[in-house]
Amino acid sequence: MQEVQLRQVDNGVVLGIRAQPGSRRQGIIGVHDGALKIAVTAKAEGGKANEAIVALIAKAFRLPKSHVQLLSGAQSRHKRVLLIDAQDSQIQVQLTSLLAER
Repeated sequence: MQEVQLRQVDNGVVLGIRAQPGSRRQGIIGVHDGALKIAVTAKAEGGKANEAIVALIAKAFRLPKSHVQLLSGAQSRHKRVLLIDAQDSQIQVQLTSLLAER
């Protein structure tokens, strides 16, 4: 199984995302090239898919939406998000659990 690459920074953890907008189902569906693959039902129009991704990540990692910040990839399937005030060890444990559930 591939591993999601995390990077600890001063104010949190940077996580790579591979987005799949306009999907029939919404959720974390696996790992793609070291990034967490996330499907959302929202279309990639007007930032709706990005909003859905932020909400899904916040819920999955039990963080307030205000603690999930899109760093790059607003108009791309490849995104980077910052999980503010998170620790990479904590996120890795949660990732293991989330990926085991799917």
